Amino acid sequence: MTPGIAPVAVDAMGGDHAPAAVVHGAIDAARKGQPVILVGPEERVRGELERQRASWSLPIQVKHASEVVEMGDHPGQAMRRKKENSIRACFELVRSGEASGMVSAGNSGAVMAGAVFVLGRAGEVERPAILSVLPAVKGAPVLLDVGANVECRPLHLVQFALMGDVYSRRVQGVSRPRVAVLANGQESSKGTAVTRAAAAALERSPLRFQGYCEGRDLLEGDVDVIVTDGFTGNVILKVSESLVHLVEEALKQEITRSLQASMGFLLSKDAFRSFKKRLDYTEYGGAPLLGVNGACLIGHGRSTAKAVRSAVRAAHEFVQHQVPAKIRAKAQEFAPGALRR
Repeated sequence: MTPGIAPVAVDAMGGDHAPAAVVHGAIDAARKGQPVILVGPEERVRGELERQRASWSLPIQVKHASEVVEMGDHPGQAMRRKKENSIRACFELVRSGEASGMVSAGNSGAVMAGAVFVLGRAGEVERPAILSVLPAVKGAPVLLDVGANVECRPLHLVQFALMGDVYSRRVQGVSRPRVAVLANGQESSKGTAVTRAAAAALERSPLRFQGYCEGRDLLEGDVDVIVTDGFTGNVILKVSESLVHLVEEALKQEITRSLQASMGFLLSKDAFRSFKKRLDYTEYGGAPLLGVNGACLIGHGRSTAKAVRSAVRAAHEFVQHQVPAKIRAKAQEFAPGALRR
């Protein structure tokens, strides 16, 4: 292994294109000096490594896991019944200290269940949350939760704000993140009973709370951390993905519409390439699961080799910035008793 860098456990069987794309991405990450442990049926994983002609000198280990959690499996039941599954094995490597973090593009519900079952929640955090970085006019605001918790209480939104604040500071380098609650208007009377109670608690908190954020302001970048329930956040995430696809397809249609448009594209090709990179989810690799005792990145089910490589890099950064430990240390300030004060 590369001296001084702990490996990241990668679920070799997670995602629509596993194991080929996952192994390919892990090889690319290892070539960049980022050690990995590929977890899955050993014979199949080693066969894929041989097929892709991975050098024996690369910092890649293989950990056998005989079972696989399928996309259609019930998350909790899969964790209980399939004791030797690759997702659980990844988390056990993190818990034992053999791996610094884990990456999986598999069944996201099973990844969340495994994180709680094996690693446990971080300190006073009641509900772990999935974070997503949004494409924006300015900066890179983060949105959470985007799928872990369909229904939330005010405390959960407050703790999401805390976790988003820590991530924004530690990973993105924002000195004083601006925090907002997503609502249907900016007036304090808007929102629901849950958002109003959460906003009132955040007003009393040491966070830099900016009030409500409307849907039309999500991609402006005027705030750094936006919190909402997982149902709403997941809808926003899926709409954003659809919007990116729409923009790409619309541009392609316009470019091929006339010779003049095609010439214009050739002259501005670099700008278009930069624009696409800003919207490309594979650049981020995966969505961090915050609020558990370890580093966990949940990849898109359609993750390509590039997305897996990016996820491994992001997991290493997540660990280096000590995000789980910082969240655990700060969560006491946002415990149920603190919220009632």
